[in-house]
Amino acid sequence: MLQNSVSARIEPAELARAQQVAANIAGSFDAKVVGQARLRESLLVGLLTGGHILLESVPGLAKTTAAQAVAEAVSADFRRIQCTPDLLPSDIVGTQIYDAAQGTFITQLGPVHANIVLLDEINRSSAKTQSAMLEAMQERQTSIGGQEYRLPSPFLVLATQNPIEQEGTYLLPEAQMDRFMLKDVLDYPSPAEEAEIIRRIDAGVYTPEQAPPAAASLEAVTAAQQLVRRIYIDPAVINYIVGIVFVTRNALQYIDPRLAGFIEFGASPRASIAFSQAARAVALLNGRDHVIPEDVKTLAHRVLRHRLILNFEAVAEQVQVETVIDAVVAAVQTP
Repeated sequence: MLQNSVSARIEPAELARAQQVAANIAGSFDAKVVGQARLRESLLVGLLTGGHILLESVPGLAKTTAAQAVAEAVSADFRRIQCTPDLLPSDIVGTQIYDAAQGTFITQLGPVHANIVLLDEINRSSAKTQSAMLEAMQERQTSIGGQEYRLPSPFLVLATQNPIEQEGTYLLPEAQMDRFMLKDVLDYPSPAEEAEIIRRIDAGVYTPEQAPPAAASLEAVTAAQQLVRRIYIDPAVINYIVGIVFVTRNALQYIDPRLAGFIEFGASPRASIAFSQAARAVALLNGRDHVIPEDVKTLAHRVLRHRLILNFEAVAEQVQVETVIDAVVAAVQTP
C-alpha cells in the first residue's frame, strides 16, 4: 500500500502554517533578488523536500545572492565553495590535522557541513572531488579518518555550472547529474528588472548591514518538510508521472519519430521519485493538501532536462531538450 494512502489527514491550520513559512521565505527572497520567480520556486521546493538543485546560467545572474537570501531567511549556516581543478575532496568534506601540542589528530570539518551549500561551478572540479561531494549529498554524511559525521538538517546543495566556458572543466557524468532533483536554467533579467537591481545597489540593499531579520526558523522548515511528505498524491497522478517517464524510454511508440530519434537515453526511476516529491512541495506552495497534474507539468522541464540524454544529431541540429520534453508530456493523457 502506498505511504500517502495511509497518511494522517492534514488539518487546514497545519497547511496554513506551512504555507505561511514558505511565503515568509519567499518574501525575504524577493527583498534581495529581483525577478527569478522560477528560481525562487525551485529553491523552495529543494528546501521543503531536501532535494538538491543544479543551476545553469552565465555569470552574474544572482545565483550566490539567491542562495544567501534563502539561508538568511531561515537563519541557516551557509557556505560557498568555489570549485577549481586543484580542489581536493578533503577541501570539501574535511580532514584530520595533527596537533603537535597534544600529540593527537583533530578533525576539522569541511564547508559541506552547513545547512545550505553553494557549490559554484561544479564542473571545474575534478571527477574525484565531484564524487566526494555527490556522496555527501546522497548519504547525508561524510567519513573522515574512519569516523562518520552526519550533515546538519535541513541540508540543501545548490550546484552551478557555466554553459559558455568549457576550458578547464570536467563534465558531470549523467549518473551524477541524476542525483540532483531539479535542474533550472536561469534567464537574463528584463530591462526593468535590471534597472531595479541598480536602484537596489544604490540604496544599499545588498550591504551586510541591510540584512533582513530571519523570516522563519530551521525548526519551522523541518516541520514544513514533514508536512510535505504527507501531501496526498492520488494513484492516478502517480500513474501519470510514471507514464511520462516511461515515454522517455520508449519514445518511438508515442511521439514524433523525428523527435524520438534524438533521444539517446530516457530518464531513470529517480525522475519519477523527483516528480512525486517536488509535486508535493508545489502543492503546498499553492495552499493545497493534494497534488494535481498541473503540479507535475510545471516541473517537467526542471525534472527531466538533465535526465533526458540527447544524441549528437540533436546537438548538431540545435534541438532543445525542452522541445522533446514538451512532446513527451503531450503524449501522456492528463488524468
